[in-house]
Amino acid sequence: MQLLRTKTVEQSIRDTEEPEHRLRRDLSALDLTVFGVGVIIGTGIFVLTGQVAKEKAGPAVAISFILAAVVCGLAALCYAEFSSTVPVAGSAYTFSYATLGEFPAWIIGWDLILELALGAAVVAVGWSGYAASLLDTIGAPLPAAISHPPGEHGGVVNVPAILLVFAVTILLVTGTKVSSRVNAVVVGIKVAVVFLVIIAGLFFVKGANYKPFIPPEKSTGSVSGGGAPLIQVLFGMPPVAFGWLGIFAAVAVVFFAYIGFDVVATAAEEARNPQRDVPIGLIGSLIVTAVLYAVVSLVVVGMQNYKQLSADAPLADAFRSVGHPGFATIISIGAVAGLTTVVLILLLGQSRVFFAMSRDGLLPPWLATVHPRFGTPYRSTILMGAVVAVLSGFIPLAKLAELVNIGTLFAFCLVSVGVVVLRRTRPDLHRAFRAPFVPVVPALAMLGCLFVMLNLPLETWLRFVAWMVLGTVLYLAYGYRHSRVGLARTPAATPADPLSGTSPIDPVG
Repeated sequence: MQLLRTKTVEQSIRDTEEPEHRLRRDLSALDLTVFGVGVIIGTGIFVLTGQVAKEKAGPAVAISFILAAVVCGLAALCYAEFSSTVPVAGSAYTFSYATLGEFPAWIIGWDLILELALGAAVVAVGWSGYAASLLDTIGAPLPAAISHPPGEHGGVVNVPAILLVFAVTILLVTGTKVSSRVNAVVVGIKVAVVFLVIIAGLFFVKGANYKPFIPPEKSTGSVSGGGAPLIQVLFGMPPVAFGWLGIFAAVAVVFFAYIGFDVVATAAEEARNPQRDVPIGLIGSLIVTAVLYAVVSLVVVGMQNYKQLSADAPLADAFRSVGHPGFATIISIGAVAGLTTVVLILLLGQSRVFFAMSRDGLLPPWLATVHPRFGTPYRSTILMGAVVAVLSGFIPLAKLAELVNIGTLFAFCLVSVGVVVLRRTRPDLHRAFRAPFVPVVPALAMLGCLFVMLNLPLETWLRFVAWMVLGTVLYLAYGYRHSRVGLARTPAATPADPLSGTSPIDPVG
């Protein structure tokens, strides 16, 4: 039962006031909303729209984006309640520690390390590709050896990706408020590009391209081996394209366009008024991005027949098809700006999770030191920046990218369960924001996430299980023995209730 020892909400909040661990509260509701928009709008809006329309949903891809936003919105309501109740860095890790216990919290923290670090590295590689393309357009091409991932197109080391990660790391160390201002400027640029593409594209929309809006359903055939979706392996259900089943299958793909909004919750400890600002940031950013995704997808399928859309650069190719190739450069600028903020915010979230786990003793405590001048967890930020730089510069990441998705979905499931548990075990806690219709909303959020997880390939599940096994070994070797909650409880003490987290001895900081 010691594996399920919990850290009380009160103790988590007290830890935030320790001088050596105190983060600056500089972020407003607008800052958090812009963080959410910044991390959600990336290549998904420039690439995923065409790919999913062509292969899964046809012109009805906008419905898939809206349904995916609804699933994320259900999870966001759970995150919002937790963040307003436990306004502490660490997001799902901290929430799980207060409800499910230390070992589940470690597992979700270990999962978030994988999700955020790997996600930042994958996005940095994508940024490098767009940046190289943009430089080539203006007549300053980079050598292939230093502008591509190792082993791809003659690449040896991805220098632009490494430089981006280093620049973002320095920015994060110098202060969260500074980072939020830079983020706001860059997010403004990419949203302006998106609006420009939407307005310009409306002039080339043809009604005939929307017919039929929901194309007739057709089977795409089974996939063999590790690449087969788990739902096919378990239930023998082969993938389906188009029709309503195709729209639902597309949800499993476009869902990933919204991944990252939960990073807003990791910054709760740095919000001026977390009880009010974090729920606004979480839900506000989802609403804004859902509308943008739906409108962009409607415009692109209206400009060009869905069967002819490019799977790699649908917006750029749609403008080329109507005789305006110059917009391809504008779209590349938007993509470069978009991916810059995604890397920034993923690294911010990663360092906060690392910081929270170190402060609790589950990782080396020296990583939880806050910079005396900048008020940021600079050691964990620098360490994770170095790890992401190595991953993005020297490691081929293509086959590992889906681990980001399964890690996020797993976190969503645990947070959904945690909301119900905390409602039952601590009904006395003040909740500035309450998720409606509990336990129905958390149950729907969990079911939606499980559906998306079942559509992931079997090999992704196997890699995820291997990562969790490695995390379990590390927890038993280090975290279990150095946990501050565990060290505060003497062997003679009465065992704590694994759900309430109460103990005769109050865990000290």
